[in-house]
Amino acid sequence: MQFNETLNKGLKRAYNIMLTANELEEGVQNKLLEAQPTFEMKGFRKGKVPLSLLKKQFGERVMGEVMQETIDNAVKEHFEATGDRPAQQPAMEMKDGEKWKKGDDVEVSISYEKLPDIPEVDFKKIKLKKLVVKVDDKAVKEGLENLSKNAQTFSDRKKGSKSKNGDQLNINFIGRIDGEAFDGGSGEDYPLVLGSNSFIPGFEEQLIGKKSGEKVTVNVSFPSDYNSKNLAGKKAVFECEINAVKEPVAAKIDDEMAKQFGSEDLKGLKEQLRERLGSEYAAAARQLTKRELMDALDKNVKIDLPEALVEAESSQIAHQLWHDKNPDKKDHDHPDIKTTPEAKKLGKRRVKLGLFLSELGRKNDITVSDQEIQQAMFEEARKYPGQEKEFFDFVQKNDEVQQQIRAPLFEDKVVDFIIELATISEKKVSKDDLQKALEKDD
Repeated sequence: MQFNETLNKGLKRAYNIMLTANELEEGVQNKLLEAQPTFEMKGFRKGKVPLSLLKKQFGERVMGEVMQETIDNAVKEHFEATGDRPAQQPAMEMKDGEKWKKGDDVEVSISYEKLPDIPEVDFKKIKLKKLVVKVDDKAVKEGLENLSKNAQTFSDRKKGSKSKNGDQLNINFIGRIDGEAFDGGSGEDYPLVLGSNSFIPGFEEQLIGKKSGEKVTVNVSFPSDYNSKNLAGKKAVFECEINAVKEPVAAKIDDEMAKQFGSEDLKGLKEQLRERLGSEYAAAARQLTKRELMDALDKNVKIDLPEALVEAESSQIAHQLWHDKNPDKKDHDHPDIKTTPEAKKLGKRRVKLGLFLSELGRKNDITVSDQEIQQAMFEEARKYPGQEKEFFDFVQKNDEVQQQIRAPLFEDKVVDFIIELATISEKKVSKDDLQKALEKDD
């Protein structure tokens, strides 16, 4: 078999593979001889079916198998010999495939872009800043006040007081479409917090400024993508009666409130808050350090980029940017989206950094364990309360989603590896300074 190079330019490679008719015939013969001892056919004893009969009945199928296996093995040996690693699945094409007939030689063209050689980087020369924020008493106090609001109760407003956003109303209601009541459209003594967005859009706003004892007619339209198809997009009228208007009352910051959040007493809750805030500040500061590192790598790492990867990444970014600017378009029923210069620039950066981090991780045996993936899956599943099992089943059957979970874990491990080697200077800042830095980064 001949393996001839036809293109060697930059990262692009192309070859012609010539497989002679004699080599194919020999491969078919060997496969049939290998199968003959175990083959059974009516009229013949096991292993005694003539080779000529086997070839007549199965030769064409075996020929296809031999052709594919021979080419696959040749390509595999080529990659092992050259050290090339294709950026994407190589493209293969059989020349004169429609005209090919038994007894002809087979010529296949193969083309691909190889992954670039990744240069060595002296990470000690990369200088990074690490912002350090001390958790002060003021931050703990603010955290306690926020928790007290979350643990709030409601008490009756003065008689005749008008409802405000954030108040809780006790209401009776019945909804009708075209004058007819519908299932699930009524309730009694329902506790509705104004501004919670627990009812369909436009409902709660019409109950602001109302008093206990009032009857209010609320006119709304169900969203076009409402989960009940028989209601989606339809106009409805709700007759509401307000039984009570209650204002929010923050919980008293004491040992009893602390127990609601899993602490033995207020002192324990303060320590819990201090640890949590410290972790949040550290995570935010690390995000900034990581961004600074990525900028440094983007500037200093010079490599050729596979055009196909850049094109695919840029197209995906352009698609996402278009949807960001057109949030009403939830599906993919839209015109073709052209890749913008902005998307192309971002695409090149992502591909470069992705290839660099991937190769660095490979060379240094950085891996993500099954336990780490499982933990990440548990964290993700918390976003779907009551549907955890369905989420896990979905992930187990979807390799792409598993990769989406694994990829950021791997990237963070490689980033931590580099940060350990880089030159780090710490800078003490306030929480407000950290927040400003994050907003600027966004």
